[in-house]
Amino acid sequence: MDQTVNPSRLFLASCLAIITTAFSFSIRAGILPQLGTEFGLTAEQLGFINSMFFFGFPISMIIGGIVYHTVGPKLIMQVAVVAHTLGILLTIYAGGYTGLLFSTFFIGFGNGCTEAACNPMIADMYPNNKLNKMLGRFHMWFPGGIVIGSLISKFMTEGGFNWQAQIWVLMLPTVVYAFLFFGQAFPKPKVEGVTSLAKNFQAMLTPLYIALFCCMALTAITEFGPNQWVAVVLGSSGADAMLVLALTFGVMTIGRLFTGPVVSALGQTGVLLGGAILATVGIYMFSTVTGPIAYLAAVIFGLGVCFNWPTMIGFVAQRVPLSGALGMSIIGGVGMLSTSIFQPFIGSWIDADHAEAAAKGLTGPALELAAGQATLSTMMTFPIILIFAFTGLWFWMRNRKAGHIDENIVLEQPQL
Repeated sequence: MDQTVNPSRLFLASCLAIITTAFSFSIRAGILPQLGTEFGLTAEQLGFINSMFFFGFPISMIIGGIVYHTVGPKLIMQVAVVAHTLGILLTIYAGGYTGLLFSTFFIGFGNGCTEAACNPMIADMYPNNKLNKMLGRFHMWFPGGIVIGSLISKFMTEGGFNWQAQIWVLMLPTVVYAFLFFGQAFPKPKVEGVTSLAKNFQAMLTPLYIALFCCMALTAITEFGPNQWVAVVLGSSGADAMLVLALTFGVMTIGRLFTGPVVSALGQTGVLLGGAILATVGIYMFSTVTGPIAYLAAVIFGLGVCFNWPTMIGFVAQRVPLSGALGMSIIGGVGMLSTSIFQPFIGSWIDADHAEAAAKGLTGPALELAAGQATLSTMMTFPIILIFAFTGLWFWMRNRKAGHIDENIVLEQPQL
């Protein structure tokens, strides 16, 4: 690694960048009801706005992954600053549904640039024995930022601040991470051949990568589906929806501090399987309980999705290293694309469940609660499928010969 590279500053800047992503997620979730009321939007329309957030993400991740070794992370992060700034300003001055679609896309695009640049940069800065730990600590700031953003949104809403004032908060971490990245040198790739797109695609056509690709689509919607709609779905459950969100991501933040030792103890596939089971339990509880017990459900669900994202990225980095920055970006991109695709569906489920509950004569909070819980019950399908998928992956990896090395795998004993 170049001696002029400052890993500590680059890592800190990366954390501030992902905090910007987190703020955009939690604050937008908090103001969703305000947007619906002010612009007269249906839940399905709000779903399309949400989908643009997640649609912009995979586009920039895939582009960033392709050009990472050509233009470098520096330029990608400069694009992130521009996209975040545009998205924030266009959101604040949006005049309606169409304006919100475009502004939300730009914010998502900036978020994707952050992932496309920072994941491979961190993988190149640290040795394999520290990779899970550092990726966990980097991704820790996504739930950590969501906790902070959720509380900011809650207190600003209760204090009478409008949604535009809350969006302005996103500029704070954006300015700081732009400053920290400015003028810095960046690390070089540590895996020979990783800069070849031909070798990247060859590695991505292996059965293991394809399996991870499919699993990531469901892993992401399991994490982001319930959380993005928490204010709408849980608003009438008797529990404070934003506190539920803050508690969920608080658990995730603390948990990701221990990603390294947890993965060492349980293995990557063991962590993913256990997470799918806990996520299923958590969503089931959300769909059936009311009042303070919802906070217990938040803890269980938070533990369920805690390690998923950094573990999947680390799995690709360690098991399919020749896929390079593109492989990591594609895995993250398919997760966000899946989330984007399902957002309008979730919105339409809420509308349909709302109509069905109203047809039964329910009104007021009882109507909202019944509709929200019915939708959560449908969302439980995602982690149930993952339980079977990760069980199969666990047996697949377990049956590999000890010390077996594929041509696309780093020279180290694989973790189960």
